[in-house]
Amino acid sequence: TTPGEKLILDLAGSDQPARNNGKDTGKPLASNWTMPGRAAFSTDGKTWQQTEPGHRAGDRMTYEVVAEGDSVFVAWGPPFTVRNAEELIAAAGKTTPAARRFELCRSRAGRSVPGLRISESTDGKPFGIWIDARQHAWESGSSWVAQGLVEWLVSADAAAAGLRQHAEIVVVPVMDVDNVETGNGGKEADPHDHNRDWNDTPVYPEVMAAQTRLRQLATEERLDLFVNLHNPAPSDMQPFFFCGPAEFLSSLAQRNRATFLSLARGHITTPLALDPKTRETGPNYHPLWRQISGQWVTDHGNPQTVSACLETSWNTPFSTTDGYRAVGRQLGEAIAEYFRTHNPRSPIPP
Repeated sequence: TTPGEKLILDLAGSDQPARNNGKDTGKPLASNWTMPGRAAFSTDGKTWQQTEPGHRAGDRMTYEVVAEGDSVFVAWGPPFTVRNAEELIAAAGKTTPAARRFELCRSRAGRSVPGLRISESTDGKPFGIWIDARQHAWESGSSWVAQGLVEWLVSADAAAAGLRQHAEIVVVPVMDVDNVETGNGGKEADPHDHNRDWNDTPVYPEVMAAQTRLRQLATEERLDLFVNLHNPAPSDMQPFFFCGPAEFLSSLAQRNRATFLSLARGHITTPLALDPKTRETGPNYHPLWRQISGQWVTDHGNPQTVSACLETSWNTPFSTTDGYRAVGRQLGEAIAEYFRTHNPRSPIPP
């Protein structure tokens, strides 16, 4: 390309059959899943911004990009790879010795799955917090939310410092590293994807390793908060929480979840405002709903455990690296206030 040259990307929907609810549909995936209103583009492969709104004509979409140099990168959304995860973790460790890298496991293809542990607690039973992203590889925005969260957690913000002193926070920015690195979507993979693999015999080493660590937190009676980060459907213009059916929760967990969600609504406000309505999984959501991570954590957690899935919108003008990171920072602020003002282990008075 040459500076000032106008480039037009003409995108067509796939003709390959998609899977849904664990079965081949025999039909292609609806094209709106692969055609955002605005594409992401970069002139250096590092800093990403959005194009102007694309022009839709049937099952085709065109995007215009004006070149600034000799190359232009265009993507469905701002990419986030395992290299990005390693860079985030390394930067966190340089910011504070409270942040340390660990390897969750090796993937089926032998790739390292990096994680980050953040804690300054000297308490024998610090609050246990687990955050992971990208159980569905295509949902790259969820890793940017994790980045914003980590950047805030290791910052000099007083609320972040207070949380580090009283909690042990684990963040896994990319769970499905194999599909992220090969460019596959991951969701509804055969025999099922990572977020349908939470049973007694998981297929994926990442899920098995996460289960082992989460079971240990539960054994220590400090599995206090689990948040799984995702991106939702193209028509979802506001972030929202998915949670399991309330009848599977103890009265303590019900109280804790209501408190946490209320605080999250007060913090996740701009540029992407949290939808006040929480959605519920269950038998009508997916046939493997009991094997979804959030429900597995509820079933294997402690009486006080809060388990939730945060879905951050990807198809808006604010679904940018900065917009996603703002959601992550605001999620961190909500988590900090939850533990600062509310002890989730306190029993409900009779």
